[in-house]
Amino acid sequence: MTVTSEAAVQAQPADTRSPESWAPSISGRARTIALVCLLAASFMELMDATVVNVALRTMQADLGATSSALQWVVAGYPLSYAIGLILGARLGDRFGRRRLFVIGLAAFGAASLACGLAADPGQLVAFRIIQGAAAALMVPQVLTNIQVLYSPEERGKAMGMFTSVIGLAAVSGPVLGAVITSGDWFGMSWRPIFLINVPLAVLAIVAARAFIPETRAAHSAPITIGSAALLGFSLAAIMLPITIGPEHDWPGWGFGLIIAGVLGLAAFAQQQLSLQRRGVEPMVPPALFQTRSFATGLATFAALSIPTGGYFLVQSLQVQVSMNWSVLHTGLMWIPFSLAVPISAGLAATILAPRFGKHVLQVGAAIFIVGMVTMYFAEASSNPAVWFAVALFVSGLGFGAIVGSAGLLVLNDVPVALAGAASGVFNTVQALSVAIGAAAIGTVYSSVGASSGFESGYRGALFIMIGLVAVGAVIAQSMPRQQIVAAGA
Repeated sequence: MTVTSEAAVQAQPADTRSPESWAPSISGRARTIALVCLLAASFMELMDATVVNVALRTMQADLGATSSALQWVVAGYPLSYAIGLILGARLGDRFGRRRLFVIGLAAFGAASLACGLAADPGQLVAFRIIQGAAAALMVPQVLTNIQVLYSPEERGKAMGMFTSVIGLAAVSGPVLGAVITSGDWFGMSWRPIFLINVPLAVLAIVAARAFIPETRAAHSAPITIGSAALLGFSLAAIMLPITIGPEHDWPGWGFGLIIAGVLGLAAFAQQQLSLQRRGVEPMVPPALFQTRSFATGLATFAALSIPTGGYFLVQSLQVQVSMNWSVLHTGLMWIPFSLAVPISAGLAATILAPRFGKHVLQVGAAIFIVGMVTMYFAEASSNPAVWFAVALFVSGLGFGAIVGSAGLLVLNDVPVALAGAASGVFNTVQALSVAIGAAAIGTVYSSVGASSGFESGYRGALFIMIGLVAVGAVIAQSMPRQQIVAAGA
């Protein structure tokens, strides 16, 4: 990676141009194939974030892994992923978005192969960390390319497909992980959950090189050692305690690290402002947050994303603890949710968000709350499996409306010149929010459950999730009215 010192960029002017006008480089079938390639990469990344959860016991028996090693198999991936997202986005702006996308894909495929062939827990942990870093290179290029390749009039349809895939991938990990591990494909136990990525990565690389045009930011920010190190340290200091804290009863050093990370981000923000004042293009331009829809939409999306991090974890644990469901049964439970999300997300991005704007987020939040409440009462019903399906389908409709409209509403007004930085920040906020939700809400569930029974823990976690979704709906009211052109209009 090519980086420079802070001093070396003093003479490089900030990009003070007016927002870049949209100019298509490809269209028609070629652009559709390019989009499918980008979506496939996003699906793989999100699936791998959760696919290992249901296979942990099998991995432990096969590799002789300790509980600490298993924890790092889960935590290493999101840790390295979240740390590298903004840097990955800016590298794409500077050196070429297709180039970084292909490099990330190749590294992701190689790391997946290495994970599938790992001979001991140490190797698996190391390759999972590399896999997360590779994902941080390729994923930011997805949203940036959508912003660059599609005009505002067409972007809703592309974002609808993107968010449908995101919603589907969010629950596909546990389902596929359970099916593959329980099926013992080719007698390889858990290993195919990683190896399945290899042929997908190869096909995506071939398609990317053939159909995705190379684009760069007209005036990309210099990637300085100081800025990159400060941002990386700050995110790592926040993510590390969040990912491993629950397993260590939230030690005091973890809170110290989080405080240090928050202070580091404040120092990073001040540094970026200082660079802008001196006429130097910052790594994360403060001008990005002057776009009101981006700033308020990002706050709304963070509030709505935190409870989803706990939702998938707590619901899956609860049916296994209270109803003794198997891992496979638990994974298959999420199918109604998986069916509802792409339907709702597609409608939200292509039709509803352009017409109703922020109100789609608010209605989606309300529907999501109805689904969670229904899920709670379903457990005590005479036929819980049927009511679970209803509750999860309703929850999926609400979740789909949120993820389907969020990306479009948050990023729509961002100038194409800032698309890379916006993509990096958006993905980082999502990763941090989901991690915080899983850690905090999961801790409430387990700690209250251990002292007062898991039914009480579930009820407490549910109240918190409902409250956070409601807060997100209230914050959404501060979002401005937006002129979004419906797909095909």
